[in-house]
Amino acid sequence: MRKIIQLFICISPMFLKRRLLKLFYGYNVHPTATIGLSWIYPKKLTMAAGSRIGHFNVALHLDEIVLNEKASIGRSNWITGFATGTASKHFAHQPDRQSLLYIGEQSSITKNHHLDCTSPITIGKYVTIAGYQSQFITHSINVYDNRQDSKPITIGDYCFVGTNVVILGGTNLPGYSVLGAKSLLNKSYTDEWKLYGGNPAKPLTDISKEAKYFSRPTGFVN
Repeated sequence: MRKIIQLFICISPMFLKRRLLKLFYGYNVHPTATIGLSWIYPKKLTMAAGSRIGHFNVALHLDEIVLNEKASIGRSNWITGFATGTASKHFAHQPDRQSLLYIGEQSSITKNHHLDCTSPITIGKYVTIAGYQSQFITHSINVYDNRQDSKPITIGDYCFVGTNVVILGGTNLPGYSVLGAKSLLNKSYTDEWKLYGGNPAKPLTDISKEAKYFSRPTGFVN
């Protein structure tokens, strides 16, 4: 029965979908927020004014998804996690872990990306996760301790993340930065106004503070 209800909600028009999501799941979806034909069922969902989730996305086994004002998730993204409170022994050594996707104001995830939110993925404001087929992986096997382990990923404000990158748990991409296409980010950086790139990614060059992307007043780029 639960799957039937979820399917009915998925294909319902937005005015009805919003009411059903509130009734059955207690989700907080603003009257101007929209969800397309997508399977979005975390424990908690918050969508602020003007936020949007497009078609053919799947989001399962998460504690929470938060989209701030005018944030968007495009099309055909796979968003998974490992929600807390399960009977599994995986991640029992991380009692404060939360399976969370947080997207800041006017930031966008485009399409065909995979986000593993076993630990939090935090995306700042005015960020673009661009192109296709990027992977955000917060969990892996710790071969030294022989157990599943997870670490968060943080993307700062006004970042541009190029196509087909891999970002691993425990990393930070500083604000006002670019991560070049096909890069592997496997460590945390703190220096803003940099182009990072390579495998593994490292600082390549400075970015001029005159670059208009980093001061744009709206998230959408024409």
